[in-house]
Amino acid sequence: MKQEEAAALVAGVRSGDEAAFEALTEPYRRQLHLHCYRMLGSFDEAEDLVQETLLRAWRGRAGFEGRSMVRTWLYRIATNACLDHLESKSHRLQLLESPQAAVDWIQPYPDRLLDEVASSDSGPDALVIARETTELAFLAAIQYLPPKQRAILILRDALGWSAKETASLLDESVPSVNSALHRARSSMRTRLPKSRLEWSAATAPTMAERQLLERYMDATDRADVGALTALLREEARLTMPPYPTWFDGRADIATSFALATDPSSPTYLGQFRTVATGANRQPAVAAYVRRPGDSVYRALGIDVLRLDRDKVVEITRFVNADLFAAFGLPPTL
Repeated sequence: MKQEEAAALVAGVRSGDEAAFEALTEPYRRQLHLHCYRMLGSFDEAEDLVQETLLRAWRGRAGFEGRSMVRTWLYRIATNACLDHLESKSHRLQLLESPQAAVDWIQPYPDRLLDEVASSDSGPDALVIARETTELAFLAAIQYLPPKQRAILILRDALGWSAKETASLLDESVPSVNSALHRARSSMRTRLPKSRLEWSAATAPTMAERQLLERYMDATDRADVGALTALLREEARLTMPPYPTWFDGRADIATSFALATDPSSPTYLGQFRTVATGANRQPAVAAYVRRPGDSVYRALGIDVLRLDRDKVVEITRFVNADLFAAFGLPPTL
């Protein structure tokens, strides 16, 4: 955008021109959503906080003189809105003492929306989704941090902001930002899987990973317990946020799958059909189920997988049909 056009937009925004405000802020909506998602871990709450951010920006438009970047202005508002929201949700932190109850509000983030951020014209944000700061392991680990440390870690390590920029946004001193960042990084090292301690550029799935995903889908569609079991590492884990349900180990996961696919079982769900997708830059599978007496397969949930070589080591199962729309998936097959 040319300097003259930007100045005209800012003048329009300050005078209350809604069209100018939308033109000025709309290019940042998806980036703000991802930022709020990192802060909160919830796709739905991030949607609400983006709306809150834009509402606050509109109300405070007279104070924006255009001397700072629009992006900086909006990120400041969004970060503070998230911090206020986290303060109101402080009871959540009490849950984190129990591993089984931890971060049960986490939701997946569709890769197709991360691609929108990557293809935007915003420059630095293309780097944001190329780092392993979108994976579920990172999102879960960061929820253990106090809100201010969380904001500092995201701004510094996920967005690449300088200590000075971060301090200015949060009204903190540079030494306090650096100290908080050190504590946050130390805490994250205790929470992240060892293979995720060093963030690196995301790469496209390997042929082996694609084949593993295909075998996982085929075993699910055929209700082949033996084939599914063979894909799991012995110490694999399955969790089902937001439900307090988890299965530790290959045998427990296989048993749960057998009960869900056995027509004689009281917990039989029906016949499955799966569709490959992607979430948080991880392979994912959208599961549909045709229940007894039904004529169509209906959206059931999304499995986000963590793979290591030729095995599935973690399954995060989101049993929520409402998520399918965000992934661009139909409600029925």
